[in-house]
Amino acid sequence: MSDQTAPEPTMEEILASIRRIISEDDAPQGEGAIAAEAEDEYEPEALEQSADESASVAHDEIHAPQPEPELVRAEAPAPRQEPLVSREAASAAASAFGQLSAAVTQPSRQSPTLEDLAREMLAPMLRDWLDKNLPAIVQAAVRDEVERISRGRVG
Repeated sequence: MSDQTAPEPTMEEILASIRRIISEDDAPQGEGAIAAEAEDEYEPEALEQSADESASVAHDEIHAPQPEPELVRAEAPAPRQEPLVSREAASAAASAFGQLSAAVTQPSRQSPTLEDLAREMLAPMLRDWLDKNLPAIVQAAVRDEVERISRGRVG
């Protein structure tokens, strides 16, 4: 089991441990490098100096100017000798695009438009209204015109 009375490591100890692990991965496999770091781990001045250096290096790496990416120009591919698709396929594709273009520019008669639907729905209602009201409207208009002419007010 773990000892719960042991104090937690300080930030400096954690950083030193991380540096040691990184340097073990980067440094040549010699006992001198590991021993030197082990000595630095327990000296407070070395820890502070090492932490300051790490912070400075990290800051410099973050704010260092990034190199400009090199532009690589690809050579244009050589022109093809033969077409990519057959004449029949090209003709069929062109025909399909032509039909699509015609369908977009001219509405198809196969599917009714909103105007067509409204006209179909209103035609019976308009016919009923005219059947009921048109004779009276025409008679009133004729009567008014006859009266105007009979009184001598032509024009």
